[in-house]
Amino acid sequence: MSYPRKDCVAMILKFLEDKNFEETAHTLERESGLFFNLEYFEELALNGEWNEAEKYMSGFTKIEDNKFSTKIYFEMRKQKYLETLDKREHDKAVEILSNDLKVFAQYNSELYKEMALLITVDDFRKHASLTKYGDTRSARASIFREIKKGIEANPVFQGKLRVPAVDARVGQWSLQMSNLQI
Repeated sequence: MSYPRKDCVAMILKFLEDKNFEETAHTLERESGLFFNLEYFEELALNGEWNEAEKYMSGFTKIEDNKFSTKIYFEMRKQKYLETLDKREHDKAVEILSNDLKVFAQYNSELYKEMALLITVDDFRKHASLTKYGDTRSARASIFREIKKGIEANPVFQGKLRVPAVDARVGQWSLQMSNLQI
């Protein structure tokens, strides 16, 4: 009996979930690009694991894919930058500005210049557009809500926000596999 690729991936994901192989499951999600685990992505965002969040996102979309993807990547990188400034890690902030945010200068050079100027101020919250930034935890929750809207509106994620449904034969196989002792 042969199964379509999507069904095979769904079976394997179910098995990995049942056996608590979470990291492996997330790697399969990213590498297959068939299922975007929004709960996992939310966990990464709320924990400030921006590099890992971007790595996971890269399995599904690239910056240049469409305006939603561009906005998602911008928001993640901007938040990483602001958190670095908040920790007063100016060398690392310059690195993020140069390596991660520079790509967005082509879309809005004025915004990029404003972000560069934030390095020179003692508290970026005094900047007119960032007065409501608040604490890092609240900012992460707020930015996640914005990113989630972008994900839900992004055609790249259409049909990928739920685990793929599998037919009854696949469910039987999955049940047999979950009974394996590993």
